Amino acid sequence: MGRTIRRRSRAAMVVMGVAMLLVGLGGVGANAEPAAPPRHPAPAAPPTEQQLADYIAAGLKNKSAKPIVERPIADSGSSGSACTSGSGAGSGNGSGDCYGGSGSSSGLQGGASTDTLGYGPAQTAFLAAFGYSLFHPDAAPPGTNDWNCKPTAQHPEPIVLVHGTWENAYDNFAYISQPIKNAGYCVFTFNYGRSNLLEGGGLGSVLPGANGTENMPDSAEQLGQFVDRVLAATGAQKVNIVGHSQGGPTSRWYLKFDGGASKVDHEMTFGGTNHGTTLIGIGALGRAINNFGIDVLGPIEIFVGHSGIEQTVGSDVMNRLNAGGDTVPGVNYTVVGTRYDEITTPYDSTFLRPGPGATVRNITLQDGCEQDLSDHLTLMYSPRVLSIILNTLDPTQPVRCTFNPWLLGGGGKL
Repeated sequence: MGRTIRRRSRAAMVVMGVAMLLVGLGGVGANAEPAAPPRHPAPAAPPTEQQLADYIAAGLKNKSAKPIVERPIADSGSSGSACTSGSGAGSGNGSGDCYGGSGSSSGLQGGASTDTLGYGPAQTAFLAAFGYSLFHPDAAPPGTNDWNCKPTAQHPEPIVLVHGTWENAYDNFAYISQPIKNAGYCVFTFNYGRSNLLEGGGLGSVLPGANGTENMPDSAEQLGQFVDRVLAATGAQKVNIVGHSQGGPTSRWYLKFDGGASKVDHEMTFGGTNHGTTLIGIGALGRAINNFGIDVLGPIEIFVGHSGIEQTVGSDVMNRLNAGGDTVPGVNYTVVGTRYDEITTPYDSTFLRPGPGATVRNITLQDGCEQDLSDHLTLMYSPRVLSIILNTLDPTQPVRCTFNPWLLGGGGKL
């Protein structure tokens, strides 16, 4: 009995520790390394992405773990790691099928995408935009969603902005949206993956405007529906996508599995969790423990929601998304990462490897501009990021280098 209690206590401590770090409460920077203790060898280099993948794969060899069940998207309507229950938009056939079975203990699923309502003011800092969105969670960022906008011959492709986890269209893009519109582009955005606590959205979903918590394949389907609306309204043949954080892999899922490759010319991701995140190693540890048969990620899903678990390195969704290559033919990719990213870790895991028929430009934000200290949330409030977007759309536009403070500020100022 005493041994059983000690085991349960240790398991509870693991769950609590991983949960706290997964919700981003830790203050350690992505590049921080502990000092070497006296009379001991220097600390080993951080594990590479391949080493983490090998470590996780070792856990998958445990025969007692639930097997991964592949199901076509067209049949199930959802390929997230949770079991479908038939509730909510894009919830599948309601048969209770499970896709994956690696790290999701919740059978609840549901959610929807929503249009914006009204407009909020331009902002230069994420914290200010976040505060505004708490009281106006459905506001559109300025310059977006003019459904009478018609693309010009100089700028024939509309821009679709795709927000990240626990974010919304407004607080993610209140800085960059109007300048892109002013440059002559039709700009559109929406709120996707809106699911509440009972639908598996996690505790973060109780905050007003905290979207992107639903299963990512369902969110990708919602993105596809929105892109079709944009194409129908504007008469354009293709769009360009700008995605932040989860907006990267969600839009890539749309490109790979939901017909988006023929409707998207350029995909731009910023701090995208394109290969999952280790959250400074904690996500990888939790995934490995889970794969060895101790369900620590299932309980944590109560805190971070379906999409939070799906974005850890080695999840079923990430494995399928990146199987067979990172890109799809016919699409151009621009991928930007920041060395100060505390959510997408290691930061260079955001970068993509080009496959046949695709071009990829991987950019570390600080290369040539060390004064840009943007972290994960202030990335979309960086003047340099805005200039990279405009340069990608029009190579005659210069790329700027401007100070941007870590965490507290944005728009090039405190």
